[in-house]
Amino acid sequence: MAVPQVVIVGRPNVGKSSLFNWLARRRLAIVDDHAGVTRDRLATLIEHDDRYFELVDTGGMGVVDEDDLTADVRHQIDVAIESADVIVFVVDIRAGVVSLDEEVGERLRSLDVPVILVANKADSDTLDPQANDFYRLGRGRLVCVSTQQNRNREELLELIVDRLPAGAETRPDQDPQMKIAIVGRRNVGKSTFTNTLAQAERVIVSEVAGTTRDSVDVQFELDGQRFVAIDTPGLRKRKSVRTDLEFYSTHRAQRSVRRGDVVLMFFDANESVSKVDKQLVGYIIENYKPCVFVVNKWDQLAGKVTTDRWVRYLRHQFPTLSYAPIAFITGQTGKNVKALLNHSQMLYKQARTRVSTGQLNRLVHAAIDQHPPPMYQNRRPKVYYATQVSTEPPTVVLMCNEPKAFANDYRRYLLGVLRDHLPFGEVPIKLYLHRRNRNEEAPPGVQN
Repeated sequence: MAVPQVVIVGRPNVGKSSLFNWLARRRLAIVDDHAGVTRDRLATLIEHDDRYFELVDTGGMGVVDEDDLTADVRHQIDVAIESADVIVFVVDIRAGVVSLDEEVGERLRSLDVPVILVANKADSDTLDPQANDFYRLGRGRLVCVSTQQNRNREELLELIVDRLPAGAETRPDQDPQMKIAIVGRRNVGKSTFTNTLAQAERVIVSEVAGTTRDSVDVQFELDGQRFVAIDTPGLRKRKSVRTDLEFYSTHRAQRSVRRGDVVLMFFDANESVSKVDKQLVGYIIENYKPCVFVVNKWDQLAGKVTTDRWVRYLRHQFPTLSYAPIAFITGQTGKNVKALLNHSQMLYKQARTRVSTGQLNRLVHAAIDQHPPPMYQNRRPKVYYATQVSTEPPTVVLMCNEPKAFANDYRRYLLGVLRDHLPFGEVPIKLYLHRRNRNEEAPPGVQN
């Protein structure tokens, strides 16, 4: 049996996203006083009393979207409700019952699933009597909570767990194998690609710039394995980030890069590389993430431009990521998408690989013998031994007599040797040079 879904619904600005973050104990959804911030369905896995469920946040029911996406938001809410095993109906205890609350209650009245009525913003028990008026909405057990004052979180979780379907799985069937962060500037086709992976309208797709505001985790399967695609908001130039929503969206996109095991950096085949693209690639480099350059909408250039031309263009624009593979896809039709995912799995495997100390030392010493480092203060720099200390990214430490003696160009030479001869050919490598203390022992198998 699949992990049950618990769906949060309610009118705009009752605190649904705050409740979502509060129950998850993480800032996953953007919280803002601006109505209609949440558009797509956001989901996260929750565990309580050895029971698992997927908590789903939705947009405000009855909202009129400022970018004419009202029908799309409503569709996302309807899909969530139809898949729900438990509904959490959120109202604002301070505002009392309003007409939109009654409309939401009417929408839920015909559902044959448990409903929990949550009176939010009850910062103290003196406000609890005001919740009695919500009983006339006609559905569900009522509980008063406050996300700001951390009131009654455990009680709400207990109510949810008690209403989960009998026989539901106590844990997910399988943990996801890999998290793929899908990033790029606005309107390059990230959400369309995500929907292709999910084989469903999982996120809203629109020509309106900035449609996606939150980072949305979408689970999908390929060849019997589960993965997570993280659809991210499209980035803008820093000087163009003028509102809180844009600031939070940029922050979410950057956090998604950090969370991802592999980053797919999207480009529009019809557009040249922009300053925003370079800023985003710079952030990927700073975080040492395996990356694939994805040229999307390639069908629109069929017969007009060769892939070789785009490869040369991207290599010229991003010389420090010359090792990153480049894929040409059509996200809308799924062309070359499976090959892209297979290559992403290869990068994931490379980033998690560990090589033996003996193999690493033989390679490093051979590279130094073939091309010795330049003299430094009338002395020849020495590397005593090398060792890999971590993975994701592969991290190599060289113990030497003087780290400052190894200039940046020589460090790049050593990185190139590691990448050419070890199974790290297409992923970033961290290289540290440390001064060796006289009394420090070398690792087993390495001569002092």
